[in-house]
Amino acid sequence: MAEKPKTYLTSKQVRARYGDMSDMSLWRWCRDPRMGFPQPVRINRIKFWDEADLDAFDARVAGKVAA
Repeated sequence: MAEKPKTYLTSKQVRARYGDMSDMSLWRWCRDPRMGFPQPVRINRIKFWDEADLDAFDARVAGKVAA
């Protein structure tokens, strides 16, 4: 079975995904190990986030809220 290609999101897309958060908030989420927010991949000095990692983070956070 062929593996699904990864989808990468820019910081602008990630900020929009979480309610138009600021650059500083995104930076803080990435720096706080307690949050467990996915770390970006750098390609030509530009940060990208793997959409599958963000989906896993969302599911993990939703599980904590529901518990």
